[in-house]
Amino acid sequence: MQRFRITYAKTQSLRYTGNLDIHKIWERTIRRAGLSLAYSQGFHPQPRLHQASPLPLGMTSRCEMVDLWLTDDSPILSPEQIQQALSEKVPAGLELQAVEVIALDAPALQTQIAAAEYIVSFLDEITITTLLDSVRTIMAQSTVMRERRGKKYDLRPLILDLQVQQSDPLLLTMQLSACENATGRADEVMLALNIEPALTRIERTNLIFKN
Repeated sequence: MQRFRITYAKTQSLRYTGNLDIHKIWERTIRRAGLSLAYSQGFHPQPRLHQASPLPLGMTSRCEMVDLWLTDDSPILSPEQIQQALSEKVPAGLELQAVEVIALDAPALQTQIAAAEYIVSFLDEITITTLLDSVRTIMAQSTVMRERRGKKYDLRPLILDLQVQQSDPLLLTMQLSACENATGRADEVMLALNIEPALTRIERTNLIFKN
């Protein structure tokens, strides 16, 4: 059996496609590429295909990752062969960036992510003074209580960094916790800053692994 890690970009045409559908797209793409995807054992076998960290709807990314396992009766393939096979079948909206071999006994991909970085651009005009004041206010607070799906939680510990890039156009960068059960959402940060996420473009730029 072989295990590979795919790094890819999710672009504008798929920004409203959910993680379950992205999972199915990769499953179909792997099959169409002629690769023998391995399945789990049990009464309801599932394809051995694991995403790194769910990306909320409406966001794009240049750094998504997914691990796949090929069956033990598959021919031994190199990352270059996997990349070539997939690149011929990957649909519009997903851009294949890299493929690497991963040890079979390596920890689950989703358990290895510590944080994620994002960059935010603005569709509506916003002054740098307003944005700086909002960022300074939230970073100075010890707690930032939010409610999601009927449950209250403290967003502040999940915000690792928040910076205004004084460029043209104005940009906001953030680093958020992405650990299991402690994941910060970029859209929730925007709401805490009193900025409607729909009036922004949010892109994930990097996934940071645990040491």
